[in-house]
Amino acid sequence: MAIYVSRELKQFHLQNANTSYILKVLPEKVSLGIKLPNGRIPEIPLPEGTLVNLYWGKKLPDGDMGYLMQSFNGAASFDSMEGRLPYEMPFHGVGYYGDAALKVKNAQGNDLVYLTYAGYDICKGKKPLKGLPATYVESDDEAETLVIYMEDKLTGLKAEFSYTVFAGSDAIARSVKLVNGAEDPLRVTRLPVASVPFYGKDFDVIHLHGAWARERAVERVPLTHAGARVESMRGASGHEENPFIALCRPGTDEFTGEAWAFNFIYSGSFLAEAEVHNSDNARMSIGMNPSVFEWLLEKGEEFQSPEVVMVYSDKGLNGMSDIYHKLYRTRLVRGEWRDKERPILINNWEATYFDFNTEKILKIAEKASAIGIELFVLDDGWFGVRNTDNCSLGDWVVNEDKLPGGLAPLAEKINSYGMKFGLWFEPEMISPNSDLYRAHPDWCLHIDGRKRTEQRQQLILDMSRRDVQDYVVEAVSGVLRSANIEYVKWDMNRNMTEYFSAKAAPERQMETQHRYMLGLYDVMERIVSAFPYILFESCSGGGGRFDAGMLYYMPQTWTSDDTDAMERLKIQYGTSYAYPTSAMGAHISAVPNHQTGRVTSMDVRGDVAMSGNFGFELDLGKLSEEDLAVAAKYVERVKKLRGILQKGTFTRIVSPFEGNYCSWQFVSEDAKQAILCAFRRLSEPASSGKRVYMKDLVPDAVYRDTETGKTYSGAELMYAGLPIRFPFPPKDYSSLVFVFEKV
Repeated sequence: MAIYVSRELKQFHLQNANTSYILKVLPEKVSLGIKLPNGRIPEIPLPEGTLVNLYWGKKLPDGDMGYLMQSFNGAASFDSMEGRLPYEMPFHGVGYYGDAALKVKNAQGNDLVYLTYAGYDICKGKKPLKGLPATYVESDDEAETLVIYMEDKLTGLKAEFSYTVFAGSDAIARSVKLVNGAEDPLRVTRLPVASVPFYGKDFDVIHLHGAWARERAVERVPLTHAGARVESMRGASGHEENPFIALCRPGTDEFTGEAWAFNFIYSGSFLAEAEVHNSDNARMSIGMNPSVFEWLLEKGEEFQSPEVVMVYSDKGLNGMSDIYHKLYRTRLVRGEWRDKERPILINNWEATYFDFNTEKILKIAEKASAIGIELFVLDDGWFGVRNTDNCSLGDWVVNEDKLPGGLAPLAEKINSYGMKFGLWFEPEMISPNSDLYRAHPDWCLHIDGRKRTEQRQQLILDMSRRDVQDYVVEAVSGVLRSANIEYVKWDMNRNMTEYFSAKAAPERQMETQHRYMLGLYDVMERIVSAFPYILFESCSGGGGRFDAGMLYYMPQTWTSDDTDAMERLKIQYGTSYAYPTSAMGAHISAVPNHQTGRVTSMDVRGDVAMSGNFGFELDLGKLSEEDLAVAAKYVERVKKLRGILQKGTFTRIVSPFEGNYCSWQFVSEDAKQAILCAFRRLSEPASSGKRVYMKDLVPDAVYRDTETGKTYSGAELMYAGLPIRFPFPPKDYSSLVFVFEKV
């Protein structure tokens, strides 16, 4: 880890474990590096202090990299040469015609801006971003941060580009702060927080596409001149896309080749793009979505962007993911539960829906306790008059017709079974049929005079307002203080429409979506800080807000409402591209599955669910004795293995998106333990046995299969492969799990 600065070359070289990221400040004239027939070497006149990106990739020795500019300066053409420069932050209206450009409207009425270099600072460690989730360090020795100061001398706009390199990691954390240093107001209308040029156009684009109940499907397509656009405008990171985008070489696979990735630590609307300019060079960017974002800067005001984590890997896509996993597990997730083993839970939702009372709940809890489950979670329906989904959101008062005496006696009884007690909330929502709405109809996002669009018969509280934020903090905290509650599932079940605020001035209405997120982050910070012992899990119609911003406040997320084991193979596989398995809620649910109608065995459901934060979403009282015994077996198994399942290195081996099979593995940090999971969707007639090739074992070590006692060398398991034979007679939906220990 190092940041090298050459004042003579005006070059910044950021280095970490295996990566270099190199910036250069250009002089007033830049040579094209070519000689014309008349002997003249043409030069481009530029504003002095243009900041360009020379390189991002495999680690290089420090030295003069200015010669790389020649790769971007082709022969003279109809387009201006300024449009071909590898800007670190492109600017709209000065010769650059791509999409990923900063736009700021000024007093002259135009949105042209040109930032030039004004200085730099380097500091040990990493400062927090005020009011925003971000990666952090526990010691200043863990990181170095470079801040490059930029300014537009005409408009008075100032900017701070921040870059943090971490010891022992190939991640770079990047953010932007904009400051109005002029008398007149400025309006930010487009802000790409990270934007990087690439030499050449021979790349594939990877993004995580989906919908409700089929989130984060891996989609990989060649990058063309038509470009790629990945976004959410819904006020949440979204089921449809995730704030993640990557470029990779066409030959890059899970284990070899180069990949470059962006992940936005943000839970609201975003825009990520990859494009190819007519120079046949590419650019990738991610940041605020200009369709739903503007920000007014009065004199002296500043705007701090969320953070982007940039990752380079020359060890394939698993190498990319491993960098994200390790950083997020240890330096994004915070609090008491960061390093603790997560409890095995049971949630009553699919067992009872709204139809429950104390007696029903205690019957499920008693059964759960008998097989060793550690946490009971009471889901929707415990408050107001909530017997259906059309009322009471916002009325966080216990329904004592269902739960006489409130939550305290129920929690005490469940605690007496040796279990923790947890509770579901949807604090960001309000039902039109609620006491809260009748008292405060202006508290939801809306436009006066227009219809208030309901989804799921609910509206969204205006979290940009301080009075609303305070109400949510007080209401939720009051419930959490009322009983021994040790887990909270924080849900959010619709996206934004009429995303405007009754409190905002007209000129600031387009700030509402982002101000909502700032307000939500403040609410979460206040609540999780007040109740540090509670394990919080975020949720949004399943995985509709599975993003790094949420992980800063809540160390795990409900991965999807789709609990079908076969569908979960794809969902959990895709989610792992950026997020660790320790963040994924994964449960055994009832069959036929409530989302797909598919029937899979308890073993298959268990083998898939144990690859995340394990739990149950069913009525144990309705299980056969055989299935109940299998459930107990998985509880015991996960308790033995969850240390490695939550903290080990996760590696994808065979993709469920590419065929009938899927496999992945977990390896402990010291490589003394390994878990291999293999799955087959459909049986095949007369098929030969398969082999799975494990990774990251010690080649000359001996590993024992803990079930059969058979031993293998690490080299055998990695290079010769492990034969996989699914149960006979053949059947659809099969799985196998192998646990190895180093002898």
